[in-house]
Amino acid sequence: MYSILIAAGWPIWPLLAISILGLAILLERSWYLRKTHIVRKQSIEEAFAATPTLAKDPNFINHLTSSSPIGGLLAGVLREHALGHSAEVAIEELQILAQNLWMKLDRYLGALATIATVAPLLGLFGTVVGMIEIFGSQGGTIGSAVSAASVGATNPQQLAHGISIALYNTAFGLLIAIPALAGWRILRAVADQRQRECEECTRQLFKKLYPDT
Repeated sequence: MYSILIAAGWPIWPLLAISILGLAILLERSWYLRKTHIVRKQSIEEAFAATPTLAKDPNFINHLTSSSPIGGLLAGVLREHALGHSAEVAIEELQILAQNLWMKLDRYLGALATIATVAPLLGLFGTVVGMIEIFGSQGGTIGSAVSAASVGATNPQQLAHGISIALYNTAFGLLIAIPALAGWRILRAVADQRQRECEECTRQLFKKLYPDT
């Protein structure tokens, strides 16, 4: 592997850096967006079983908020109802809490999409650098027309080095972009699904506490 990195030349290092970043985002988002973490069953059960007296307890509200991401939404509904706020006021507060949660669900996904877009461009840049190495190996003046055979005859090692830079960077750019794009699409769908699940659970609790809305 190290020999491949050396043969690919210096343009491979930015690609290697964004590949590590992309892998870290894929692992972190896959772990964070799992259903047992976002839509924690125990948090939902505690929220639906909470009595009006318990809903006024700050310790219970803090516990529910910290138990899971959906716990923060459910705790917000319970808190607004316990304070005697109307449904309209509760909805306004709930919208703020929901926006904060949606931002957490979407965190780093934009960076992953950017990596999927930039990786092929960096691979193309490495290809251009490789071509420059090839034509630079002819040792002639800029603009002189030299065939590939004559270039190879002049400096075959330099020619091979330029070709390796071009091909390795192109392949490595695609190797990063394809899983990054696939991962982004999958995680985007998972984040949207978690959002819908949170909305549905919160809506059910809201209807329970505000049956006239």
